Amino acid sequence: MFLFLSKLLPLFLYPLGLACLLLLLALGLMLWRRFVKRSQGESRLAMIPVGLALIILMVSSNGWVSISLLKSLEFQHLPSGELPKADAIVVLGGATRPAFAPRPWVEVNEAGDRVLYAAKLYREGKAPRLILSGGRVDWQGNNDAPESADMVELMKTMGVPDAAMIQEPTSRTTRENAVNVKQIMEAQGIGKILLVTSAVHMPRSLRIFQKLGIDAIPAPTDFLVSDRDLEVLQASPQSLALSFLPEAEQLSNITRALKEYVGMVIYWLRGWI
Repeated sequence: MFLFLSKLLPLFLYPLGLACLLLLLALGLMLWRRFVKRSQGESRLAMIPVGLALIILMVSSNGWVSISLLKSLEFQHLPSGELPKADAIVVLGGATRPAFAPRPWVEVNEAGDRVLYAAKLYREGKAPRLILSGGRVDWQGNNDAPESADMVELMKTMGVPDAAMIQEPTSRTTRENAVNVKQIMEAQGIGKILLVTSAVHMPRSLRIFQKLGIDAIPAPTDFLVSDRDLEVLQASPQSLALSFLPEAEQLSNITRALKEYVGMVIYWLRGWI
């Protein structure tokens, strides 16, 4: 139940969900005026949630806010130099799509860089083993292959041998990733790890692993903001002005960043970070 509520309730704090709630409130006030009170007061009052919804959508879909919010997360754990060697590379799930028809094979999503970067680190000799952590959140009860198995399939095509990969196929949250990975580390005698996940997800993930006493070195990837983006934003007044125009992609990016901040609050309240 906690898993379901943790994914459902925050949706109403994110820009799109909150704007929809405000618009529903406005609609309710207008219907109340039309069919019950037949007065003008509720009609004028309905303009308040409509205006708030518009402000929320405008602010949360412009590039300047998106880049600023993402940077506040992604730039927290930038590597200061070459990554050191470790006993294992841990890759967190959330990067693949299962091979459901008409997909010909396992596919990657926006976070697919996690798998690619981890394979690159392995081929560079940064660690002799990989721990692939990720199950499936499936409300229908189907027994589909876990994300860890999807990652194995992808990594084999990049030359990573089966013997170098350890699957952790049951975790559904970042907290479960860390708990289950720690059990594998203790069983395998693994000390230091390189933690691979999306840059925006790294601050929360690293805190969770460190809270459990895991010696984790951040190896972020899947950056949504680059130095080039910052240069373009500051290149001219025209670039800055255009960044304030609403874009669906920016709305998605801001929601992703807010998800991490909301997650930090929830995990802090539960004593997990």
